[in-house]
Amino acid sequence: MKPSNIKPISFLKANASEMLRDLDQNGHPIVITQNGVAKAVMQDVRSYEKTQETLALLKLLALGSQQIEREEIEASSEVISKLRNRLNDR
Repeated sequence: MKPSNIKPISFLKANASEMLRDLDQNGHPIVITQNGVAKAVMQDVRSYEKTQETLALLKLLALGSQQIEREEIEASSEVISKLRNRLNDR
């Protein structure tokens, strides 16, 4: 992380509007320190949402891998057949 992306909490208190504008313009997260120790990370909403979407996809992939390892899988033809049967029963 670039030193310019690391700011003390006193800088945040004095320059919150400027920091939010910078986040919106460049999208790079900012590490907030307190007494020289990293305590928080600020990021713009778009980056946060992309991160959350990525995490959700990774969780789905991990669940799928676990199901494959436990052999909890069905052939796609079987799944399609079951879905067709359900639709026909309606």
